[in-house]
Amino acid sequence: MPRIQVLPDQLVNQIAAGEVVERPANALKEMLENSLDAGSQSLHIELLNGGTKLIKIVDDGCGIARDELPLALHRHATSKIASFDDLQRVATLGFRGEGLASIASVSRLTLTSRYQDASHAWRVEADHGHLGEIEPAALSLGTTIEVHELYHQLPARRKFLKSDATEFAHCAEMVKRLALANPGKQFTLLHNGRPQLRLAPGDLARRAGELLGEEFVSSGIAVNEGFGPLRLFGITGNPTLGKSSRDAQYFFVNGRYVRDKVIQHALREAYRDVLHHDRHAAYCLFLELDPESVDVNVHPTKIEVRFRESQAVYRFLLTSLTKALSATRAGAAATVPQGIDPDTGEILDKSASEIVTTPASFMPAAPSRLAAPRAPSYAELAARQQSIPLASAREGLGFYDKLIGDLRRDDDTKQGIPTEKANSKDLGNIPVSGPVQTVSAPVPPTLPSATASEPLIPPLGFALGQLHGVYILSQAAEGLIVVDMHAAHERIVYEKLKTALDLHQMPTQPLLIPHVFGAERLDVATVEDHAGEIAQLGLELSVMSPTQLAVRAVPLLLKDADVVELARAILADVRAVGISQMLAGQRNELLATMACHGAVRANRQLTLPEMNALLRDMEATERSGQCNHGRPTWFRLSMKDLDGMFMRGQ
Repeated sequence: MPRIQVLPDQLVNQIAAGEVVERPANALKEMLENSLDAGSQSLHIELLNGGTKLIKIVDDGCGIARDELPLALHRHATSKIASFDDLQRVATLGFRGEGLASIASVSRLTLTSRYQDASHAWRVEADHGHLGEIEPAALSLGTTIEVHELYHQLPARRKFLKSDATEFAHCAEMVKRLALANPGKQFTLLHNGRPQLRLAPGDLARRAGELLGEEFVSSGIAVNEGFGPLRLFGITGNPTLGKSSRDAQYFFVNGRYVRDKVIQHALREAYRDVLHHDRHAAYCLFLELDPESVDVNVHPTKIEVRFRESQAVYRFLLTSLTKALSATRAGAAATVPQGIDPDTGEILDKSASEIVTTPASFMPAAPSRLAAPRAPSYAELAARQQSIPLASAREGLGFYDKLIGDLRRDDDTKQGIPTEKANSKDLGNIPVSGPVQTVSAPVPPTLPSATASEPLIPPLGFALGQLHGVYILSQAAEGLIVVDMHAAHERIVYEKLKTALDLHQMPTQPLLIPHVFGAERLDVATVEDHAGEIAQLGLELSVMSPTQLAVRAVPLLLKDADVVELARAILADVRAVGISQMLAGQRNELLATMACHGAVRANRQLTLPEMNALLRDMEATERSGQCNHGRPTWFRLSMKDLDGMFMRGQ
C-alpha cells in the first residue's frame, strides 16, 4: 500500500499548469493580465507557431523589483492580495499568483524587468521549474517575458494541442477580448513575424468597429443604464443582423471577460421577442458592480463568476436590455454614438447619438454647427425636374395627390398657410415649387421637402402600392422602403396586446352572433376549467354541448381575425403548459399567437390610406424593426444602392 507523501514543488506546479495553462492562449492570457494590472498602456505580442514555439510580451508597465523577480515565478506569490478580505473584493485581473509559476514549470521562460526609477533592468530564467541566477539586463522600461517551447518536455500534454493555425486563432481571440475590455490601450500582435493586429488607443466604439466590424457599430444600440451599485454600458447588436453563431458575444464583469449562465439567460430573454430562433445576438457589454458582490475565484481560468445576488443582477440585465431594444423603431436612425468613454460609458459625441423623429410632427432636428453642407436629396430636387411629355404623367397626378395631398393640406391648415391652387384640375391643391412651365403635360407635383414651413417625409415614407399582396413599397427621402405587411402588423398588434394586458385593460368586442364550432372533448374540458382565466385575455368562450364551443367575445384588437382558429390556438397552448404558467411565464408566447392570428394576411389588398396608417404605426411602435419571431419587418434601398444597380454615374 503506497504511503501518503508530500509532492515536490515542481510536480505541484505542473499539476496546476494542467488547469491554468490548457493551451498557449491560456498562457498568453495570464501574462497579458499581469501586464494590464501593472498599468501598461502599450502591449506588444509576438507568437511563433501559434504560441507553441514562442510567446513574447513587451509592456511599459511599472516593472518588477530585482528582489521580487524569483518570487514572481514562485507559486502563490502575488502583489494583488494579502489577506482573505482582499480575496473577497478582488479588483485586479490576476490575484492567485500561480499563473507565471505554472507556465515556468512547463516551458523555458525568461523574465526581464526594469522597476520604476531603477538604474537598469534585471533578468531571471526558468527551465521547466528550475530557476537560474538573477542577471543584469538592458531594458528601457516595463517588462519583457518570453515563453519558449511550451510543453516541450511533456509530450503527453503536447499531443493534445491542435494545429498551429488553430492555436493562433485561440490566441488572437484572447487578445481580442482583452483589447475590447481596454479600448484606451495599444495592442500589437505579430505571428511568425507578420503583423496581425495593430490597435491604437481610442474609445469603445472605435475599438469595437476594428474588431467586430463597422456594421456592428453603425447599426448597433448604445446601452448605458445604472441602478444603485449596478451599471451596464456598451453596444448591443441590431436584432435584424443576428449571427449564425455565438462568436460575437462579449460580456465583461468589472473588466473581466466571463461566461455565466445567469448573464446568458438574461440576454437571451431580452432578445426573445426580436431575434429569430436560429440566430444569435451580437453584443459587447460591460457590467460594473461592487467587487464584494461577485466571486471571481470560482474557476482556475477565471472565466466563470458567481454573483451574491444573482436574481437582482438577472432582473437588472433583463430590464436594461429590454429597455434599450424597445427604444428601436422602424425607420429610426442608428443609435450607437461615435464615441463612448471607456471609463464612464458616457456619450462623447452628443450630436452623433440617435435622433428619433416624432411621427406627429416629422420636424427636422437642429443641424450641428460643425456639420458639412448637405447635398439636396432626390425629393428636394424634384422641383427642378422637367416634366415628361407622356399621357401617363397626367394620370399619375391624382395618385400623388392621394399620397400626400391630405398631409400637406392638414399641415398648412395647422400652420395658417393659405393653400395655392395651381392647375386644380390635374394638381388638386398640392403646391408646386418653382414656376409652372408650359409644356404638353403639367409639372409633376413634388414630395414635401425639408423647409421651415413644410414637414419632412416620415422615416418610412409614403406608400406607393403592394407587391404580390405581400410587401408594401414606400418612397422615403433616402430611397425605397420595402415592408413585410404581415410581419409589421403582427409586431404592432403584439405590442398593443402586451400593453393592454399589463394595464389590465384588455378591451373586448362582444359578438352579436356567437361563433359556434365543433371542438374536441379536451377543449371543452379546458374551457370548463379555465374560462375565467381565458377571459382575462379578452376571449370569452362558453360550452354549448359536449362537442361544441361558442366564442362570445374577442379582444378588440383581434376583431377581424378568424375567431375560431384563434380560439383553437389558445386552447392548444393552454393544454400544453397550463393556464397559470401561460399567464405567468409564457404570457408573451400566447400573445404572440394571438397577434399572429390578428395580423393582416398575405394577398389581402390594402388601400393607400391603410398602407400609410401601417407605416405610421410602425414608426410609433417599439421593436417594430422585427416581428414577434425575430424576422425583419422592413428594408431600405437607398438611392445610392439603386444608382449602383443601374450603374448611374459610372
